[in-house]
Amino acid sequence: MKNGLLSIVVPAYKQEQTIKRDLENIDQTLREGLKGYIYEIICVVDGRVDRTWEEAKKVKSRRVKVVGYDANRGKGYAVRYGMATSRGDWVSFLDAGMEISPTGIMMLMAHMEWYGADIIVGSKRHPASRVNYPFLRYILSIGYHGLSMFFFGLPLRDTQSGIKIFKREVLKKILPRLLVKRYAMDIEMLAVAKYLGFDRIFEAPIEVRFDQRTSRVSWRSIFNMAWDTLAVFYRLKILHYYDDKNRKNWLVDHEYSYSFLA
Repeated sequence: MKNGLLSIVVPAYKQEQTIKRDLENIDQTLREGLKGYIYEIICVVDGRVDRTWEEAKKVKSRRVKVVGYDANRGKGYAVRYGMATSRGDWVSFLDAGMEISPTGIMMLMAHMEWYGADIIVGSKRHPASRVNYPFLRYILSIGYHGLSMFFFGLPLRDTQSGIKIFKREVLKKILPRLLVKRYAMDIEMLAVAKYLGFDRIFEAPIEVRFDQRTSRVSWRSIFNMAWDTLAVFYRLKILHYYDDKNRKNWLVDHEYSYSFLA
């Protein structure tokens, strides 16, 4: 399994203060700890609304590529955009901001190899994870776990952490079908993958240090997350929108997903 290429997509929105340091930290961590693999880091600037683009371009590493677009379109769009420009045999995404330690990439890749997995999900609720969980986020995580089990049968305690790894063949199948641009992009990716038969989905431990100043959850965000999740369920179970027979109806943005349709 080793000697392949790993792509890490880093979506970034309004990260001008930290993005250069974050990318350098990810690069150094992987260079020191990811033995036996080559890798690329793709920073996707989700809207050129501040100096995030300029700061990211200051990173002097041949492993780091910066891409993006002018208008903010949401994390889901940014992640898919980065995945579509990736070249890796395995494709990961990792949130900017460094609340999630980039050392988790090595742990997820080890689990990918151990289990022969299709997808590995970094889980804040894994027994071996190290997390300073705000109480409200912990309660919401339990509730959303129940929701994802009930609607989609996903055997995961945490679907929303900002670190996951996919085999490339999984992305080739699911990427052109996806719609969610913001709140429920994780659950859509996982639910569609499982629906298409990629059911070797496992969790791995991660280390998370929540910034209490920036990790507050608004009731509006909770409502939007629930609404987007119900929309995924409706498209999956009622409309059968993600089925191959609806290929002509998939709302594909060829700007970034054409290569995955070939």
